[in-house]
Amino acid sequence: MSKEPPACSCCSSVGPSAQASAAGTAKGSSQARVVDSELRWPDILGAWKARWGIGRMDYKVEPGLYALGRPDGDSPVFVSANYKMSFDRLRAALAGMDGWILVLDTKGINVWCAAGKGTFGTEELIGRLTSTRLADKVAHRVLIVPQLGAVGVRGVEVASRSRFRVVFGPVRAEDLPAFLAAGMQAEPAMRRVSFGLLDRLVLSPMDLVGWGKYLLPLSAILWFLGEPMGALALVLGLLAGGVLTPALLPYLPFRSFSGKGALAGAGLAALSAAVMPRLDGPSLAWGQGLSWTAVIASLSSVIALYFTGASTYTSLSGVRKEIRWALPVQIAGLLAGAACWVVLGGIR
Repeated sequence: MSKEPPACSCCSSVGPSAQASAAGTAKGSSQARVVDSELRWPDILGAWKARWGIGRMDYKVEPGLYALGRPDGDSPVFVSANYKMSFDRLRAALAGMDGWILVLDTKGINVWCAAGKGTFGTEELIGRLTSTRLADKVAHRVLIVPQLGAVGVRGVEVASRSRFRVVFGPVRAEDLPAFLAAGMQAEPAMRRVSFGLLDRLVLSPMDLVGWGKYLLPLSAILWFLGEPMGALALVLGLLAGGVLTPALLPYLPFRSFSGKGALAGAGLAALSAAVMPRLDGPSLAWGQGLSWTAVIASLSSVIALYFTGASTYTSLSGVRKEIRWALPVQIAGLLAGAACWVVLGGIR
């Protein structure tokens, strides 16, 4: 119910610190692992590392049934992905409550992405109901499924094949207590997906790490080869596409992310060119300034285009269409800018 090493502190089968969170097996829970709602330092550190791409693909918990607190046959059942950050946010949001958490095998992917890929789906849900024998543990037949998983779960089919009724919960796990208190009725605000400044910036580290592992070594090479401006261009392109574009996303013109990234890159390049002489840095002639801007804007545009996968309002067909026309333009801009810089002699 949220939109990320290997060690997990919330279950005994995943990490060495499980004993701090688990207290054995809940009464009547058969093989359900027992967890609590407290996030400890290993959980917080693990989430931070995953945000920065460290152990991200292994940041998951074992699929299966978990007992939060001391659930009984009347306790609610929540369905989650086995992406550990999703699982942790869910159990943290349910502080002070007793309930069952049915974790699907989404290959370590969050609910929304996994629903689109099909791993958070009808077949996996029905199979997990069978393998955990959940029907023997609860007296009711209601599953609270995250709203962002709706695209992958066919509630009618789940009901006909398992007798469990699917109720789609709110977008954010934090709204679950209010949702339950209202008799599993969601307020309109609970159904809306927000993508505010912090929601966007928290995704930037993945882009910075993903692109930085290529661009920063190349930047260092250019620096040692006596091309500090070329080195700076790569760093500015990375910052413009990976940080500035997400931060200013709603305010930048153009619908295309590549256009937004190009504008952010051009703006940062122009600002840098204006500031450098005031800091005893080099002054760029018009030709040099244009070629330098072309490199930064093109690089920023490429990085920003990849941010479509993290946004809440892009479609796969739209992204594919944009890639077809944007990528050739980006490559041309990058090559033309670099070539002009070399021809003009650059600034050393």
